[in-house]
Amino acid sequence: MFSQQFRKLGRCVLAASAVGLGALSLGAQTTTGAASAPPTGPNPSRIDLFGGYSYLGPHGVVKPANIGYASIDEGAIGSGTYWFNKYVGAQLEFSAHPGGRNDAAYFASGGLAVRAPLQYFTLFAHGLAGGARVGGPNNNNTTLTQQFYVEPYQWGPTLTAGGGMDYDLPKIGGFRFGLRLFQADYVYFHEDFGPYFPVGTTQQNRGILGGRANINNARLSTGLVMKFGSIVPPPPVMYSCVVSPTSAYAGDPVTVTGTATNLNPKKTATYSWTSDGGKITGTSNVANIDTNGLNAGTYNVKGHVSEGAKAGQFADCTVPFTINPPQPPTITCSASPSSVNPGDSSTITSMANSPQGRPLTYSYSATSGSISGTTSTATLSTVGAAPGTITVTCNVADDKGQNASATTTVSVTAPPAPVVASTQQLCTITFNNDKRRPARVDNEAKACLDQIAQNLNRSADSKLAVTGNGKGKLGAQRAVNEKEYLTHGEGGAGIDPSRITVYTGTSDDNTVTNTLIPAGATTGDYGTAVDESTVRAQSRTAGPAHRRHHRRK
Repeated sequence: MFSQQFRKLGRCVLAASAVGLGALSLGAQTTTGAASAPPTGPNPSRIDLFGGYSYLGPHGVVKPANIGYASIDEGAIGSGTYWFNKYVGAQLEFSAHPGGRNDAAYFASGGLAVRAPLQYFTLFAHGLAGGARVGGPNNNNTTLTQQFYVEPYQWGPTLTAGGGMDYDLPKIGGFRFGLRLFQADYVYFHEDFGPYFPVGTTQQNRGILGGRANINNARLSTGLVMKFGSIVPPPPVMYSCVVSPTSAYAGDPVTVTGTATNLNPKKTATYSWTSDGGKITGTSNVANIDTNGLNAGTYNVKGHVSEGAKAGQFADCTVPFTINPPQPPTITCSASPSSVNPGDSSTITSMANSPQGRPLTYSYSATSGSISGTTSTATLSTVGAAPGTITVTCNVADDKGQNASATTTVSVTAPPAPVVASTQQLCTITFNNDKRRPARVDNEAKACLDQIAQNLNRSADSKLAVTGNGKGKLGAQRAVNEKEYLTHGEGGAGIDPSRITVYTGTSDDNTVTNTLIPAGATTGDYGTAVDESTVRAQSRTAGPAHRRHHRRK
């Protein structure tokens, strides 16, 4: 009998081992897949608590009475599993089946469990060993219990091997839940109810029905699984930071911004900053650096974020920034207009820039004239400046004493030379045609005189110098006759006599030269002025004078 029990026990252990190895093999295949691609399902739990309904179907009898067990439709089951890793854990299980028709059974077991976490589903298997408190199959037989002693509840060994499938439900209230679609187990238990005594039919033969039972059971369960914790730890907190700008000048503001990833939204992160240059302020992921007084060079800012003291719950970042050497300002300037007349003004415009954006002051100087202005524009006055080029120097300085200068030029033009009127030689009259009247203004002379009259009328402020040439008084007479024609002649020129001056020349070539003298022109040497009171003008049409002969007495 004992050898048969051990053979059954061996078969049970073998079955449990086969189920466990199969589940482990499935878990190994899942691991290989996870190595090539990150899992997309939920992070496997650390602790699983299961509770639900259980059905027990025994198969076997208590020998030698050969009284069989009946199925138990009412039962409850509960288990707790602590997973060492993603696939293997330790499990404690308890099930109660008190409502059988002629029996009852209670199981308490412990052992190993394996699982294969899939997307939305978890396959599992377990192998357990423990104790079973079982009553005899006639324990609830009313007739027998009224007449005889029956098999009492006894503890015996039990082995369990089986598996099932869970469906993962959404996370609720910070916990994950699963629905155990099914759990199918093979349960073996052995019970020894003591020595067997035949049951008598009289009060004196009343006894105890003893015997032994090796029972194979099929157990089916379903229920709800509550999952706690996680196997895979959360990713460590990561922290990166940037500065803006990365390069600045002393006094410029610099901002550093940190970006933390993998933070737990249920925890409050704290931030802190340090810098080996400048004064840094800020208690969030953004801080400001005061760079006033920093020397040129590279400095480092370090940021720290923390949501706990454990590894992976805090992180640091470091980022450099550069302070550039101070740069002097730059300037260009121009003049408008760049060429002026003496006494006029020109506007000087400066275009200055400070690389650091520092405040600027302006000043100006000029090699001639006077300049005024202290902003980006100034005015150059050329009053008193000699004609030529004036050089203007434009200066700019920042609040650090750094300066720059540029030049521009303004040309002062020389005043135009005054227009000096010059005399103009007009046509010359020749008195060679009329031998009888050598001073007469003939028709040929008339054409010249009409042209002279036109010139005098076009320039009302001009004058005429008439120079008569000839022997004796002919030069003066010829000049006076020409004036007479121009002022009172038949052509009606009507030139103002005061505009015409008559002279006698030194030549005896029988001509009269005419010189037009514009206003402002320098008069020259036109000969000897004629005393017009001593020379009577002769009409162009008057006949020749007859000489009187006086008879001597």
